[in-house]
Amino acid sequence: MGISREYKKGRSFVTIMVVIAFCALVLRFGIEKIIKVTIVQNETHASTAIKLISAALENYAKDNRGVYPDNLAILTQNKPSYLDRDYIRQSPIRGYIYSCSRLESSGYSCSAAPNTCGLTGKISYSISTGNLLISEDCGKK
Repeated sequence: MGISREYKKGRSFVTIMVVIAFCALVLRFGIEKIIKVTIVQNETHASTAIKLISAALENYAKDNRGVYPDNLAILTQNKPSYLDRDYIRQSPIRGYIYSCSRLESSGYSCSAAPNTCGLTGKISYSISTGNLLISEDCGKK
């Protein structure tokens, strides 16, 4: 007594559906893990970059009698340069947008915010005159 063709077709269909469901589950968790790792890397880079910007601004002010520059481009043009790149003009960098809402001779206030909150980063960073760093969850804004 042999197995009917219709039974074999049904069993093959179920097997294929189980394999597809398993692959979808593995992909879901794999992609989720990749996104989490990317977010952590982006946040680490942004935190480091905003600290570099602040250090460059503070060093420039030390060398120029306490006067801060009015734009970041000045920091990249000096020899030796205070900063390796103009983060504001090159934004977004690694998922973060850099900006300086206040950049004047008496002080500064700069920030790094995720390009897409929750996807490229979860933390926004702000730094102001005197290296005062503030970080907050971008979803709370």
